[in-house]
Amino acid sequence: MNKSEFWFDLPNELIAQTPIDKREQSRLLCLSKTTGSIQHKRFFDLPELLRKGDCLVMNDSRVLPARLLGKRETGGNVELLLLRNLGGATWECMARPGRRMRAGAKLLFGDSELTATITEEMDGGNRLVIFDYEGDFIEILERIGKMPLPPYIRDEPEDAERYQTVYSRPYGSAAAPTAGLHFTEALLNKLEALGINLCYITLHVGQGTFLPVRTDEVEEHKMHSEYFTISEETAERINDARTGGGRIVAVGTTSCRALESCAYESPGPSSNDSSLIAGAKHSKNYVKPYSGYTDIFIYPGHEFRIVDCLITNFHLPESTLIMLVSALAGRENVKKAYEEAIRERYRFYSFGDAMFIA
Repeated sequence: MNKSEFWFDLPNELIAQTPIDKREQSRLLCLSKTTGSIQHKRFFDLPELLRKGDCLVMNDSRVLPARLLGKRETGGNVELLLLRNLGGATWECMARPGRRMRAGAKLLFGDSELTATITEEMDGGNRLVIFDYEGDFIEILERIGKMPLPPYIRDEPEDAERYQTVYSRPYGSAAAPTAGLHFTEALLNKLEALGINLCYITLHVGQGTFLPVRTDEVEEHKMHSEYFTISEETAERINDARTGGGRIVAVGTTSCRALESCAYESPGPSSNDSSLIAGAKHSKNYVKPYSGYTDIFIYPGHEFRIVDCLITNFHLPESTLIMLVSALAGRENVKKAYEEAIRERYRFYSFGDAMFIA
């Protein structure tokens, strides 16, 4: 399978630069994965598209204000992007300008209330960094850090909370799980009142979500790894919904990847059975609780074991995300849906409109 099969031309003016005024007013393209038929609605119409007993699974990870602008102790501007906490005050970071960020360099941020020392240059160009500070690290980041927005968004939104879902809780993501940006508290309450099960998993989105597929052959691409957690309570609620005939609706590709990573034929094995993540073939239908990393790569040919429906935004050409969507809905269906979305002037990418695939 060649990555060029997932290419499409997108006018630059359709890349949304700012969020819509009201989250639930986003447009919603509804795509049937069986017939390829398309309907045009608004996100606030979602309650009429779901059924009592369905289970909506959302990623509650919160975006860390992980972009730090500062100076080297010896002078000169620097920028760090926190990628992954390696324990305590040690982080893996992207660093700019790289040529001046050698091991031993000391960095100052926010009137020196946060300092950092680069201890190692890692394979791939990232840096190992140890921070020094007094007080709470997250509170300091909230004061002096900036949102790590995608490369195609030029300016920060006036309200940083618009790049967070209304149900975000634990900090840890380097990018927002954007399919959830369309929900409001009122919409969630309405769904719950209609008998829709609301479940939350946590997958901390990494910067790898923006990495292009560099191999021509899709199957040769190596997926980045991301940490996720599915609690026992969430797994039980998802399994109960499946047993009762409800559909599992993943909100976003991150929720989808987490669920498909933990598909299992029965609730028997221990929760940290490594075969769950190793991609072992099991029959389907059940989710096991799990905390760990997944590098699952979902592309056409994948047998979905848990996810029945998907809420997602419109994705970049040749990205792993559009490949996942094509795996669920079919390449031709997705191609036609994207052509329709472009004709109808839908807004694309993180601050853009949404799709509902069922």
